Amino acid sequence: MNLSGLSGSPSIYVIPKGQGSVLKHVLVFNNFGKSKELLRLPRKSDWAGFAQRCVVRRTPLLRCAMDASYGNSSDESADIFPRINVKDPYKRLGISKEASEDEIQGARNFLVQRYIGHKPSIDAIESAHDKIIMQQFYDRKNPKINIKKKVREVTQSKVMLAITSRFRTPSTNFIVKTSIAFVILGALTVLFPTEEGPTLQVAISLIATMYFIHDRLKNKLRAFLYGAGTFILSWLVGTFLMVSVIPPIIKGRRSLEVTTSLISYVLLWVSSTYLR
Repeated sequence: MNLSGLSGSPSIYVIPKGQGSVLKHVLVFNNFGKSKELLRLPRKSDWAGFAQRCVVRRTPLLRCAMDASYGNSSDESADIFPRINVKDPYKRLGISKEASEDEIQGARNFLVQRYIGHKPSIDAIESAHDKIIMQQFYDRKNPKINIKKKVREVTQSKVMLAITSRFRTPSTNFIVKTSIAFVILGALTVLFPTEEGPTLQVAISLIATMYFIHDRLKNKLRAFLYGAGTFILSWLVGTFLMVSVIPPIIKGRRSLEVTTSLISYVLLWVSSTYLR
């Protein structure tokens, strides 16, 4: 090859035949600008093969799109959902059965983003989410009373919290002491009823209530107010229950007074033991 007065040996350039190649030829240069074999133009058969290889196939593209969205299921490096085999849909998503719709949707979105590279994990998460949504839809169409939920709503209401805040649990010895005192009063009331009713036992119960409240709170005024108020309330509640709700339990001339006294003893014991 001659270039600016310089000479060189012939060069051979071979274009290999491959999947994307349509030409195969050899160029041998003896002199600069001259070739022993010129570029061979492609035949019609070459163009036909090239066109056939350039046909766009939709199935592989669709498969690639799915792999990009969900991850290749054959990828062993992808994280696997640890609760993939848990049958309970709530436990599979890691939520309680009382979870709201926002909590359910949030758990589903978090897990899908976390395990998006493993398609069986995504299927398990979506299946659990669909089961929960369908179950809630069925429950709305066929409502039933959930006793546990109702009890929880009542106990967590503002009124109940305000009431329970007025009580506290004392020591075990104090509970035993008050229990023995009111059990003895109840036994005396049942065993020795009088014509005037259990007046003496009722008076003793009032004094015992004030004593026990003062023993816990160390406040005479509060002991008097709590004891008198509880005594009046207990007798009103006991009378109402015996007249309107509870049938006569003890037979006799003073069965109403005796039973009402027993009910009031229970309320007085609660107030003297747990009222704060």
